[in-house]
Amino acid sequence: MAQVAITVNGRSYQVACDEGQEDHLVRLADYVDKRIAELVSAMGQIGDARLLVMASLLVADELSDTYAELARAREGTGEAEREVELADALADNVETLAARIEDIAARLDHP
Repeated sequence: MAQVAITVNGRSYQVACDEGQEDHLVRLADYVDKRIAELVSAMGQIGDARLLVMASLLVADELSDTYAELARAREGTGEAEREVELADALADNVETLAARIEDIAARLDHP
């Protein structure tokens, strides 16, 4: 397991990831940090846990929109089974993200 230092909302975190995934994780953290910066700009510092939840909801909304666009693009192509698989995968990913968010929020509330 590799360790990566990321910064979100001015705070540094050490995060474990699979070997070879370090750059990808840094890009994801940068994206989340930018979304949180947008929220801070609009609403101020409302607490790390709330900012994390808000940013997560925004990212989940973007993901949902992307899957909806993908489904519309595939309409009429006879790929109903693939759409079901994608929907199942999306549900699994959202559940995994929700669990991670809750875990991070708990650690932020109880350092």
